[in-house]
Amino acid sequence: MIARTIGPDISPDAAPAEQISPVNSHNEWDPLEEVIVGRLEGATIPSGDPVVTCNIPGMAARVQSLVAGFRYPKSMIEPAQRELDGFVALLQSLGIVVTRPEPVDHKKRFSTPEWSSHGFCNSCPRDSMLVIGDEIIETPMAWPCRYFETHSYRPILKDYFRRGARWTAAPRPQLTKELFDAEFRVPEKGEPISYILTEFEPVFDAADFFRCGRDLFVTRSNVTNASGIEWLRRHLGDGYRIHEIESRCPNPMHIDTTILPLGPGKLLINPEYIDVDRLPAILKKWDILVAPEPDPIADRMLKLTSLCGKWLNMNVLTVDEKRVIVDPHHTATIRAMEKWGFEPIPCEFLHYAAFGGAFHCATLDIRRRGTLESYF
Repeated sequence: MIARTIGPDISPDAAPAEQISPVNSHNEWDPLEEVIVGRLEGATIPSGDPVVTCNIPGMAARVQSLVAGFRYPKSMIEPAQRELDGFVALLQSLGIVVTRPEPVDHKKRFSTPEWSSHGFCNSCPRDSMLVIGDEIIETPMAWPCRYFETHSYRPILKDYFRRGARWTAAPRPQLTKELFDAEFRVPEKGEPISYILTEFEPVFDAADFFRCGRDLFVTRSNVTNASGIEWLRRHLGDGYRIHEIESRCPNPMHIDTTILPLGPGKLLINPEYIDVDRLPAILKKWDILVAPEPDPIADRMLKLTSLCGKWLNMNVLTVDEKRVIVDPHHTATIRAMEKWGFEPIPCEFLHYAAFGGAFHCATLDIRRRGTLESYF
């Protein structure tokens, strides 16, 4: 039951060759031992770039574009912070080591030779870093306001590297106009799925992937292009296989409200976004668990400020092959989890949606007790 906040004075000296890496995570369900949890301090409303607003639902996108660059008001941060504190306390009570980044002022502007932006927040470490075994990969994200987001985690990354972890950063993208389709619009219902990204350079968010040992699954999206998927495929080499999953989401961004494994042989799917008949063949042998319709949220402000779609009831965190953390508001999801043989652990978290997600988004598995296996 330890909470670790890594400061900037960590020595960057390389670890001895015989040192065992503190980073070890191969899938989404082995017993969780250590996790990074994001922060809300310094959070700034994300920029109004088209690559940002195309992924935000309805009215929230219009409101967000008007207030981009302002700090989140206390009325939004305080209830989300209470929920986040409760979530951290729950993880610690389960014996999980919780590591936190330092607070950052995300309102500061930064620039490249082609553009400038302010930041966003470090609420969702799942997006900016991908853990594969003992390696942490910083991802080349497509939102300009997230360009330097991993810098807030650098003290933690240096500490893990010093203690034996592998640490890689994918090529930092230019994010110039050539990467974005100027004619893009969100497709209407029944129209073919299209993407705002071109193949100008590799970009991807880690949250568009999930891990099943030697097999990784990915959805192409408005923050992950085919070039980004290919970069990771070549980087990982022959020891891993990457399979693409087709999503029917009209504005796809991140896989964990579309499809997510809950354990070996058990796959939770969004019936609105996934056509089971078009899943990769190796997944069709798994038990398909169809997520129930999310319980409606009556609070108009919660709906107006959410950066996410309605399917956050799927954005759960597995503690091990039996236990899963779920928001108690989603009663239908809790009942479904119990029916499927899981033990749901309730934890309030609805206000976190204004900062980009729920339990899976807010965390990054650093160590799960298990080894690299092939499940297919």
